[in-house]
Order: sequence, then structure tokens, then C-alpha cells
Amino acid sequence: MKTNKKNRSAKATPPAKAVRRAALLTDSGSVTLEQAKAIVQDRAPKRALTRQLVATVPLATPGSVGAERKKLRLQHRKENQQRIREYKATMQIMKQRGVTGLAHQAAKAGSQRGPIGPVGSRAPAALAPQPLQIFAEGDSWFDYPIPFFGGGIIPRLEDQLGVPILNLAKAGDEVRFMLGVEERKVLAKHLMDGCPVGGAWDVLLFSGGGNDIVDNPMALWIKDFNPGVPPSALIHQARYDAALALVRAGYEDLITLRDTFSPGTHLVFHAYDFAIPDGRGVCFLGPWLKPTFDLRKFPVSSPARFEVVKAMLQQFAALLLSLESRGNVTFINGQGTLAPVPSSWHNELHPSKQGFDKFANLFHAKLKALFPARVL
Repeated sequence: MKTNKKNRSAKATPPAKAVRRAALLTDSGSVTLEQAKAIVQDRAPKRALTRQLVATVPLATPGSVGAERKKLRLQHRKENQQRIREYKATMQIMKQRGVTGLAHQAAKAGSQRGPIGPVGSRAPAALAPQPLQIFAEGDSWFDYPIPFFGGGIIPRLEDQLGVPILNLAKAGDEVRFMLGVEERKVLAKHLMDGCPVGGAWDVLLFSGGGNDIVDNPMALWIKDFNPGVPPSALIHQARYDAALALVRAGYEDLITLRDTFSPGTHLVFHAYDFAIPDGRGVCFLGPWLKPTFDLRKFPVSSPARFEVVKAMLQQFAALLLSLESRGNVTFINGQGTLAPVPSSWHNELHPSKQGFDKFANLFHAKLKALFPARVL
């Protein structure tokens, strides 16, 4: 019996399955990040999909609010545990089999005689180049959970580096919470325990501070509009200094945690680009900027709105730049990367897909400069 070409093409192996099968054909030879993830996915136990019934939402009470908060905390904890398991399984495969292209990159960078750690560090020539061990903590610039968007900086950076990143960031998180009691303990444990596959973390990427200075509290450090003064004078500086001081305290404590538990781990910080306060939110969240300017009676079309945000973020960048003097800290100043037009932004606080790609490029370039023999 004949089989026509149309039927054969309909039964062709989908590209994703082809990649997975190619990775599973042998247990030897180097792998790409995509192949390693495919192996992990095939080995993971399959979970049955269940349909959740939508129930009528009862009237909120203090007890129900507390229960919901507890539920969200448990959900976040479980999600992080799942991320850790997936990271560990993927990294184990890549360390056992090698990373496709990394040996060539190491040779190109002269790793047999030179650094396989940060620039300036030395290691025995017999050591093969190992994939960078990176984890990330932060806010929605790292963890942007909008469906079909491709995430924030971290998944895009993963693709460029060709190695997994343990991403523990959570959209909406603030520095004062990330370095508060509960999350500080988690950070300290990860630094103290090191990478789940062994050894210290090479890099901790950290994104925080944006949520600390925007949204409702922002009205406290913006003055009522006055057309007779420059935009920078419309910032209530003493109050804004107090807000920045709290953010700075969190970053300083993070550096101290690193120095205490994992002094060899390189810290990488970044500044946010100049957001446009045009009132756009996403998924029923936001806006985070425009309401303050409306409250403070800034004219809708006034360029002072953008200029005030720009001045605030420039001060934030100066704060982070000053922390580089603490040592083993790198600051990536991406301000000015995005064109100051709405199409550069998905909403008031988050870049477009192409914008996040550009920021991932900045991170990739910096990590390659720091670890020339271990970054593709």
C-alpha cells in the first residue's frame, strides 16, 4: 500500500521531539542547554492534568486573607523547590557530558594557561572548563510571568549563555523584603550551601529596588507640579533620600552575606532604564507611575513626568555604582539602552520583548568579560 507525501509529512516528528530524541540517543558527548533540559523533561515523572472547579469567592475576612497569604507563600516555596530540582538535574547532565562549544571557547580564551574563573584567577591546566554556576534573585525584570512573553532577563540570558540559571526571583518583590528576615535566610542558605551540584556559586545576579520606589509610596517623594522649577526640583529630595537609603541598606547587607558565606561569588547588579509614566499596566497590575503624577497635578502632556522619573532612576544608578567599591561587585548600567518611546516598553515598568533581549545582551557581554573561558 502506498503512502502519499502528505500523510508522511503529517506524521513527521515535531522539531521539539526531534531535539529530545537526538539528545537521548547517547549518554556520551557534550550537550546544549536545550538538549539537557529535554533529557530532564523526559526523565521527570509525568503528572496527570486536573481541572480545577471555579468556586464562588466568599466575602474576605481577616482569617481568609491570612489563609490566602499562607497559601501563596507555600505556592512560592513549592515553585522554588521545583526550580531547584530542574536546575540540579539539568546542570548535572551538562557537567557530566560537557557543554557543546565550551571546550572550543576555553581554548580560544587560552584557558589551559589562564583564567577559568573570574578574570585574573588561575587554575591548574588539567581542569576542563566547567559551566558557570549562577543563581538569580530579584523582581519582575528577572521573573516576568506574563504568558507567551518569554519571561524577563533570566530565561533570555540562559539561552545566550547556554547554561541553566537557578532563578529564584519573584515578580513584585522589594529589596526590603528580599533582605528581610524570611527571604534573607533563604539567600544566606543558598550562599552557604553553594550550588546543588557541588561547589560555590560563581555568580549571583540581583535585581531590586524598582518596586521600593514606585507605586503608592511614590506620592511621598514627588512634589506638586510647579512649572517654574526644573523637574529635578519636583522631587522631595529628603524623603527620596530616605527611600534610597533603605534600598542601599538591603544591597549592603546582601554584600555582607556574600562576604560571610561565599566570598568568591561575584555579585552583578543592574539599573532600570528610563520608564515612561503613561499609565499602562498589565494583567490587572499597575499603573505604578502615572497615578502619582495625576495626584500631584502634573499636566498630562508635560515632559516633566518623564524627566522626574529619569532623575529618580539616575540617582538609583549612582547608588549602585558606588557599591562596586566593595569588591567582587559588578554594576551594569543599562540606562539609555531603550529608546524613550512607548514601543520600547510593554508597560510602565517592563521593557518590550526586544527591550528585555537588549538587557540580556548586556548581561551576557559582562559575564563573558568576567569569565572569558566559561561563557559561549
